[in-house]
Amino acid sequence: MTAEKAIRILIADDHPVVREGLAGMIATQPDMRVVGEAVNGQEAIQQAQMLRPDLILMDLQMPNVDGAAAIREIRRSMPESRVLVVTAFDTDERILHAVEAGAQGYLLKGSPKEDLFRAIRVVAEGGSLLQPSIAAKLLNRVGQLLKQEDSSERLTDRETEVLGLLVKGLRNKEIAEALIISERTVKFHVGIIFQKLSVTNRAEAVSKALQNGLIRP
Repeated sequence: MTAEKAIRILIADDHPVVREGLAGMIATQPDMRVVGEAVNGQEAIQQAQMLRPDLILMDLQMPNVDGAAAIREIRRSMPESRVLVVTAFDTDERILHAVEAGAQGYLLKGSPKEDLFRAIRVVAEGGSLLQPSIAAKLLNRVGQLLKQEDSSERLTDRETEVLGLLVKGLRNKEIAEALIISERTVKFHVGIIFQKLSVTNRAEAVSKALQNGLIRP
């Protein structure tokens, strides 16, 4: 493959050793060429807009602007951009934020170079690629979120009323008086609410209710 047709790659990572290591490995591939490097998220955005690379290798934790925010801005201004995350972070939240921002691939640092080369080619050609362990974490996290959404939708009107009074800090006896029901019935509703929201106490129920917008403070 000629240099003109090689995959043009921008490397964004705040660690010089990592950038040099990635650039060195990529240099061994005739169908790939590093056209630029960025040391933080803001520089990654600027370099991407200026160089218009075929693919961006993006770390997530960087100074100035983090990787997920940089990916989001790059994809907003250049929807055709292809981004492959190469990072040491494999937590569910990190993965989800990167994918939500628009990353088409997610690879952990320390992966075999053959995996890196394959990921670059797949993503550059318009595909998506997640390592099996990363895909499992992402699916697990998405499943948890869907379960939370499904649970909140199953709350009855009465349960929503009880939850709203829990958020206000009322005790069972006070909730019973406010809704003109027995305290035993309140305890029953509270137990069902805990089960549906996958929580074990009032503090967790209140926190999840507010975070998910089930009840307004």
